[in-house]
Amino acid sequence: MITKLDDGIVAIDTEFMRPIQDASHLIIEGGRAAFVDTGTNDSVPLLIDALRQQDLDVADVDFVFLTHVHLDHAGGAGLLMQALPNARCVIHPRGVRHMVDPAKLIAGTEAVYGVERTHDLYGVIQPIDESRIVVPKDEQWIELNGRKLQVLFTEGHARHHYCLLDPASRGVFTGDSFGVSYRELDTAAGEFIFPTSTPASFDPAEAHKSIDRIMACNPERLYLTHYSRVTDLARLAADMHAGIDAYVEIALAQRDNDDPLPAMQSAMYDYLSTRLIAHGYKGDDSAMRSVLEIDVVLNAQGLVSWLQRQ
Repeated sequence: MITKLDDGIVAIDTEFMRPIQDASHLIIEGGRAAFVDTGTNDSVPLLIDALRQQDLDVADVDFVFLTHVHLDHAGGAGLLMQALPNARCVIHPRGVRHMVDPAKLIAGTEAVYGVERTHDLYGVIQPIDESRIVVPKDEQWIELNGRKLQVLFTEGHARHHYCLLDPASRGVFTGDSFGVSYRELDTAAGEFIFPTSTPASFDPAEAHKSIDRIMACNPERLYLTHYSRVTDLARLAADMHAGIDAYVEIALAQRDNDDPLPAMQSAMYDYLSTRLIAHGYKGDDSAMRSVLEIDVVLNAQGLVSWLQRQ
């Protein structure tokens, strides 16, 4: 599914895990283009087809921006770069080595999902030639055919994370630094949002700082990888701050538990489902679980990892 937004921005459903769960964004400026996040290897044909639907060619892409190198955002980047002859890939300094040599990244993913499941989800991760990588500094501006985009390091979700400020759209591409907001969970009260604390370097204090840094840009809209544009930003920022604090409470409640993961998963689902019902969601428990289950499992795993580091 492709959603054409304003200001030359197109959201592309990468079809990872389930529909409308994971987006790549295409920025178009005067016949030149850039992708923000890529999905997985299986997403690459969808991204190339999206170019064609916008009357663009693979040679028209100048940049692939990876907000961070978790594989739902960057797993297809190496394969995509092979198809884009003129593109350079913009990667946080801490993420570069993982995309030049993905072995450690794959091993970390296998530790979360297992070997077989990792291969099923992500296939064979292709490396990116280091000569085609741009390693930005914090607050660096990068121009896409005259359109200025600013890299802002936001390291609460992962230490190799940045967001991309786009003054032309009065927006910010946030990766996972401003949580996830699935369109199936929208209600009459508006968008529903919650933090993502996936393994292995979630940092609550830095996550709060990341939200504040994004909001300090005075954006009118944010483009989340999960899932695309949100606009009620003051309320959503408050919800994100409250959610991070709630996650810390969930984790600390299990600090003396030798096997905290099951209890954290249960508490995570209770927290999110209670909030969602209060938000006016009318679906039953099965419908809620079908949307929330992926994040419940990964968020709880991330909180276990955070708790072990304390």
